[in-house]
Amino acid sequence: MSDTYIIEVGSQPAGIIVRSEGGYRFFAASHRFNRLEGQIFRNAREAERAARQLLSGMTLAA
Repeated sequence: MSDTYIIEVGSQPAGIIVRSEGGYRFFAASHRFNRLEGQIFRNAREAERAARQLLSGMTLAA
């Protein structure tokens, strides 16, 4: 299992997650994903799901 993953939504980089105590910590790649900055996720799939939900919520609100 890797210690670092790149999270993308479509072809857009959302951030990276790095293994830390308790799971994987998210580091945003752009301001669109700042709300996820520092959050801990159990795995890469959970982080990607959160990034997709955040982006789709922004799209709907715009």
